[in-house]
Amino acid sequence: MVTATVREWHVEQGWGVLDCPETPGGCFGHFSDIRATGFRALSPGQLVDLTWEAPGFAQDGYDFRAVSIVPRSA
Repeated sequence: MVTATVREWHVEQGWGVLDCPETPGGCFGHFSDIRATGFRALSPGQLVDLTWEAPGFAQDGYDFRAVSIVPRSA
């Protein structure tokens, strides 16, 4: 697990991009990977704990894909 920053989040579509040094070019994240209750969305600039994988193919143009996203408390 690494610390990542939300670069962008598309609430209507339920996905976004997370940045950290371990995932150059960005990591694709989907709302279903957010470990929280209720409505799951993130905000640009928000810090999260990220577990990711490199599936060997591009997920919507990104070489890395989130497996678990844990929002950090403000």
